[in-house]
Amino acid sequence: MIRASLTAICLALLLLSCACWARPNGSKNKKPKQAVPAIECDVRAGKIILPEFIVKCPAHCKETKQQVYGTGVFASISSICNAAIHSGVITNAGGKVIVRKMAGQNVYKGSNSNGVRSLSLPKWRESFVVSVGKPKKGVMYPFTLDYAPSRPTYVKTSQKEAKAAVTTVLPATTAPEPTTTAAPEPTTTTTTPAPTTTTTTTTIASTTPPPTTTKARAAVHKVRDAGLRRPEAGSTIRRQPASPVGSDVSYPAPDSGYTWSEADTPEIPARDHRPDISEYERWYYNFGPYPPRATDSDGNRKVPLDTTHTRVEPVDAWKPEANIYESGFNVRDQDSIPRAPEPASQGDPNCMVDLAFLMDGSWSIGKRRFKIQKDFLAEVAQAINVGVAGPMMGIIQYGDDPVTEMSLRSYSSSRDVKTAIDKIVQKGGLSNVGKALSYINKQYFSDANGNRGGAPNVAVVLVDGWPTDKVEEASRLARESGINIFFVTIEGPDDNEKQNVVEANFVDKAVCRTSGFFSLPVSSWFALRKAVQPLVKRVCDTDRLVCSKTCLNANDIAFVIDGSSSVGTGNFRTVLQFVANVTREFEISDTDTRVGAVQYTYEQRLEFAFGQHNNKADLLNAIKRINYWSGGTSTGAAITYAAEQLFSKSKPNKRKIMIVITDGRSYDDVRAPALAVHRQGVIAYSIGIAWAAQDELEYIATDPDKEHSFFVDEFDSLYKFVPKIIHNICQEFNSQPRN
Repeated sequence: MIRASLTAICLALLLLSCACWARPNGSKNKKPKQAVPAIECDVRAGKIILPEFIVKCPAHCKETKQQVYGTGVFASISSICNAAIHSGVITNAGGKVIVRKMAGQNVYKGSNSNGVRSLSLPKWRESFVVSVGKPKKGVMYPFTLDYAPSRPTYVKTSQKEAKAAVTTVLPATTAPEPTTTAAPEPTTTTTTPAPTTTTTTTTIASTTPPPTTTKARAAVHKVRDAGLRRPEAGSTIRRQPASPVGSDVSYPAPDSGYTWSEADTPEIPARDHRPDISEYERWYYNFGPYPPRATDSDGNRKVPLDTTHTRVEPVDAWKPEANIYESGFNVRDQDSIPRAPEPASQGDPNCMVDLAFLMDGSWSIGKRRFKIQKDFLAEVAQAINVGVAGPMMGIIQYGDDPVTEMSLRSYSSSRDVKTAIDKIVQKGGLSNVGKALSYINKQYFSDANGNRGGAPNVAVVLVDGWPTDKVEEASRLARESGINIFFVTIEGPDDNEKQNVVEANFVDKAVCRTSGFFSLPVSSWFALRKAVQPLVKRVCDTDRLVCSKTCLNANDIAFVIDGSSSVGTGNFRTVLQFVANVTREFEISDTDTRVGAVQYTYEQRLEFAFGQHNNKADLLNAIKRINYWSGGTSTGAAITYAAEQLFSKSKPNKRKIMIVITDGRSYDDVRAPALAVHRQGVIAYSIGIAWAAQDELEYIATDPDKEHSFFVDEFDSLYKFVPKIIHNICQEFNSQPRN
């Protein structure tokens, strides 16, 4: 018995030791803990290239006021952390958030929630939703975040070693699909045949472009170019190379006949006394573009392409024995040579925009500058890397009338776009920019022309000097249709020329905002190529391309304020504070929302008109300075007065909104005046306080069933209705079809 007990005890000890050996320290196997990367308040969902991920937001993001677009479903340009606070996923103390990407939406509705105000947006290419940062069982999110890479920059090598030719490397015709882990696919190179030339002796006669009737830009150019020294008449210089086959190169013709010979070489151009001008610019002025690229016997470039956008400078650029002009080859036959079809380039996914250039084809620009303009557009095409998953590029040439040179869907690679640009021929005429802007608004950005819908619409206007027609109204209508307008002005008017300008400050009136982001002044045509990278950086900054018609920037709002004796001085100041609070929510400028105000008793007084105060600070100060009037209450007459003094001067395509604030029954009829303004398309809101008559408030309101009429027991409660009015204005706007 004792022996059996001892045996049992030994077995128990043996089992216990085995269990301890199997589980060191007596602990259980633990699953790896989810690591949560921390982000800052300003990180937007679109900058992280993951379909679903988890992040940790810091505290106090609400105070940073990072913008949020949408409610529930947010546009990807929204701050992740403020979107999470808006949705109630986290508080202002921060916390973990799960982000899931979604397809883009046609409408994002703004709202106020949890102390964060989100804005409305007509459409965006990508959306996201947020949820509480508690991963489901068994789900592990990435420990690190993959941010969208920065866009490639244009690297330019020194030009001091230039001998006979310069080859500009174009971007590859195919680009890798964007991924978060895979390495980029190798780029492919393309070839373009280029002719070679021989040196001959010939005489070139002077040519004169047709005259311009309403602006003397050609004469201005001649004066401005006086600082550049041309060869004297009769001097001998080497003939410039022939233009590439199929191009529309037009070299500058001297003012008088010159003899071209072998005496001087292109490496030593005529001396230039103009300061701060590059070697390329001196060459261009005296000889035209650099010579064509070197080719082998098969017509292939000798210099391989790469994606660094670096100028390569071969020393054997052209060979006389390969001159097609002396071999019996007909230049016109070049277009009939069959080419292998090129695969569509994917393009730069970080610059997905529908980009239209309005190029100046007026006679005042001259042939030489028209060629510089084409070279500029070709460099932009290669810098942005055109492709079906990136930017698509089109061109409209304007003069007397606009004409489409390339639609958005015409070409899907930078190489094809450049080839098409070479073939563009100057149309001539005036510089009718306003007519061209109307054209792109009504016709160009259409599905038939390749408008993709999800990509921002961008129009870049190149202007030589100044337009010959007005641009403000056409620009405003284009912006309100969602087109982001950039202006590149070359050699703008100086003080002596400003008297010839049709519309003063036309750039500030045309672009979305006057901060400078949408305007790019260039001092001279020879400096235009330096604007390539600044312009590309701006048009590809899709986070800032939200210049479109929204509920906050497309209104003419009239406040009709009761100044009767029953209101009192203190309560009147409370009403003005309410007016200021509503006004503060809108984007105020002459091209955005405008505000006017009328105070009434028995009589009426225009406090300020639409457009009288074109920035928010001035407008808020004007509201604050309104003096209390005191008297009777004739609300009907005040509505009629507002229609005559304010809405009769409202801009076309603006939403006309009237907000009537009163504290008592009117001494006159309000029904007929209210019905009259409703028929004029005015959206009327009525706010009654204390002793206001409910039936009159309903008559004034456009649609009482849609909460156009509000009643407040006391003046101090007015502030509570600010979010409701803004919400209703934006909700109605978002439900209406776009122009």
